Amino acid sequence: MIAIDTNVLVRILVEDPDAPEQCQQARNLVLSASEPVWIAQIVLVEAVWVLESCYRFQKSAIVNVIERISSHPALQLEAAERIENALALYQDHTVDFADCLILTAATQRRLILHTFDRKLARLNGVQRIMPA
Repeated sequence: MIAIDTNVLVRILVEDPDAPEQCQQARNLVLSASEPVWIAQIVLVEAVWVLESCYRFQKSAIVNVIERISSHPALQLEAAERIENALALYQDHTVDFADCLILTAATQRRLILHTFDRKLARLNGVQRIMPA
C-alpha cells in the first residue's frame, strides 16, 4: 500500500491546466497501484480547503468529491466512518468540513467540543465559550 499527499490528491481530482503532466502522473499512480492508495484525514481536509479556496468548488461539489473518494475501490480513507459522519454534518450545516471532522472525533470519544465559533456552537456536542 502507498499513501499520497494533498498535492497528488488534488491533481487526481482537478484537471489543472498549469500541471497537466502532474495530473496524469497522479492518476497513473493510483491506477497502477496493486493495493488501495491510502489517504490520511489531514490530506482530505487540506484537499477540501484547496478545492474551496483555489478552485472555488461549491459545497455540493465538495460533498460529491468526498463521496466519490470514499466509494472508490482504489482509494482508502483513514478513519472512513469518521469522515462519513463528518460529511453528513458538513452537508446539513454551514460549518467547515474541518470543524465537522473535529466535532465527529470528539463525539466518538464522548467529549464535548469547546469553541468560540458561533456557527459550530449551534451543533449538538458543542459548547460555546462566551467572551468575558
